[in-house]
This record gives sequence, structure tokens and C-alpha cells, in this order.
Amino acid sequence: MVITGWIIVTLLFIVGMAGAIYPILPGALAIYAAFFVYGFFVSFDHFGFWFWSIQTVIVAVLFIADYAVNAWGVKKFGGSKASVIGSTIGVVVGLFIPFGLLIGPLLGAIIGELIAGSDIQKSLKVGFGSVVGLFSSIVVKILLQAIMIVIFFIWIFN
Repeated sequence: MVITGWIIVTLLFIVGMAGAIYPILPGALAIYAAFFVYGFFVSFDHFGFWFWSIQTVIVAVLFIADYAVNAWGVKKFGGSKASVIGSTIGVVVGLFIPFGLLIGPLLGAIIGELIAGSDIQKSLKVGFGSVVGLFSSIVVKILLQAIMIVIFFIWIFN
């Protein structure tokens, strides 16, 4: 049972980290689920109030940061609400096309900004900002999710 638990935990960690790059995967929730799998298959004895509190706060920060950092990139480069919405739609649509993770938010923000009435130069600048925001968001997610996993190992091996 313990080996099965560790296999599932490892797979959930891999899915979680892949979710930092591919938004269609559950990301932080997969990592969070791995803690429960470990508890059910091995033991919950290592986890107490502080473990669950810290991990829950990190998950909440990840959900907020996921949207906020991308929107920050668009806003930082002068984007409107329409370009934030366009960028978000572009991320979702981009999941299904080659290089879509790069092209989707770029085109979505550009189109959104053009619809809002901006000229092409400003729209291109905002599109670039959406890509900066997306990649900043990915870096933040990778770091925070890696911290979640490190905390897990510290808690169970300490």
C-alpha cells in the first residue's frame, strides 16, 4: 500500500508541476491532493494545523496570482479590461493549437485592445505585456508549487 501511495503522490506532483505550464491541468490542486493520498496510504500523523494552514494559504495565493500576474502584465503595458479578457480567452483557446500558449494570449490581448479602440502600436505593446504576464505567472506558479512539495518533504522527514 505504501508503494502505491508513493507512486500516486509522485504522479500527482508531476501533474501539478505540469499544470504550472499547461493551465488545463489542475496544478496546485493536484499537489494538494497528493498530501491527502499520502495521508490515506501512509499516514496523516506528520500533518498538523500548521502544515495544512501553510499549504492552504499557498494554494489560495496561487489561485489569486494566476489571474493577477497575467492581468498585471497586460495592465503594466497599458492594456484595458478588454485586452485582459482577450488575453484570458487567448490562453484557453491557445491550449488547443501548436504554440498556442504563446500565440493565444498575445493575439487575444491585441484583438481585445483593438476592439477597445487602441491603435495597432499600443495593441502590440499590450499583447507583448500579456506574454510577459503569462510567463511571469508560470514562474510564480513553479516556485510556489515547488515550495509546497519541499514543505511536504520537510514535514514528513523531519
